[in-house]
Order: sequence, then C-alpha cells, then structure tokens
Amino acid sequence: MIWLILLAAYLIGSIPTALLVGKYFFHVDIRDHGSKNPGATNTLRVMGKRAATVVLLIDVAKGMLAASLPLIFNIPVEPLYAGLIGVIGHCFPIFAGFRGGKAIATTAGALLIVDFGMFLAVYVTFFAVIFVSKYVFMGSISVGIAMFIYSLFSPDINEPLIFTAFIIFLIFLHRSNLQNFFKGIEPKINDKKVKGDRLPPKNF
Repeated sequence: MIWLILLAAYLIGSIPTALLVGKYFFHVDIRDHGSKNPGATNTLRVMGKRAATVVLLIDVAKGMLAASLPLIFNIPVEPLYAGLIGVIGHCFPIFAGFRGGKAIATTAGALLIVDFGMFLAVYVTFFAVIFVSKYVFMGSISVGIAMFIYSLFSPDINEPLIFTAFIIFLIFLHRSNLQNFFKGIEPKINDKKVKGDRLPPKNF
C-alpha cells in the first residue's frame, strides 16, 4: 500500500497543468515559448494572468493532495516524502514526456500540509529574494536553502540530508537560468523584453 501511495503521489504531480492550459486554450505547447518552462511563471509570461492563476492554483493543489495521501489513507508514510514525490512528478511528468516544471508551486502545496511554519518562512524568503534580486530563479533556489535552514531549528521536521538533496535538485532544475545569468542574458522579472513572448488569447 505504501508503494501505491507514493505512485499515486507521483501521478498526481505529473498532471501537466500549464501544458494542458496552453494546448486547449492557446493551441500551443508552452515548452516552445518564453523560458520554455511549463510552470506558473512562464504561463504568466506567455499566456497572461488568468492562465497563470489557474496553473498556480492547480499546481499548488497537486502538492497539497500528494502530501495528504498518507493522512487520507492512514498509511505510515511521512507527508513530506509523499509531497516531495509529487514534486518530482511535477518536474518529470510521465504524462508529458518527463518535461515538467521547476517545483516551486507544487512544493508550496506540499509544505502547506507538511508544516505551515516552514511554508511561511520559505515563501517569505522566496518573494524577498525575488524583490531584492529581480530574478525568479534566485528566489526558486532560495526555497531549498530556506527549507534546509528551517529544518535545522525545527523540532518537528529535521531532515537536513533530504533538504540538502533538494537544494541540489533545484540547482539542477535551474541550470539553464544559471548559465544565462553568467552569460548576462537571464531576464529579470521587470525586463520589458519578456512582454514580446506574450501570446494573444484564444478561448481563455
């Protein structure tokens, strides 16, 4: 039953929200536009606020549901583990050729179930880093670092090895952003050039 719960968490995470919104409402593969990332940030960049809001809410819900599975079925699996499996599904979705998003919204959903205090600390850090640096990818990588630091002081969720691995995982997911940053071509969140990536709405 434990393996079925973890498999279900992965499959829930694998639902390719941004890809589906792009396909059915804009008739495009979002992985061919903007930053080519099928997540909420690139959805905002390419398809606008309404589409991005839908993608964000569903991706957060995926993380919440994945982390909740052990609680729903009373299975002896830490919600953190099920939530992180859901995040892996989001990043490497079986329903989208293993080309998925970069973990941030689904991680938020998982943390809402796992530890609300950690959620607040991590996402205050996320937005603060973006506000100061103007780079979304820096805020995204800071999520893993903030999770690690919080875990060192938390009596309830002390998993430094898992969070160290998660930092490495986030760096891997954002390797193209890091390469662009060092080349001086990574766009900032307020870069007016990204407006050229916006697609006209079809049915959304």
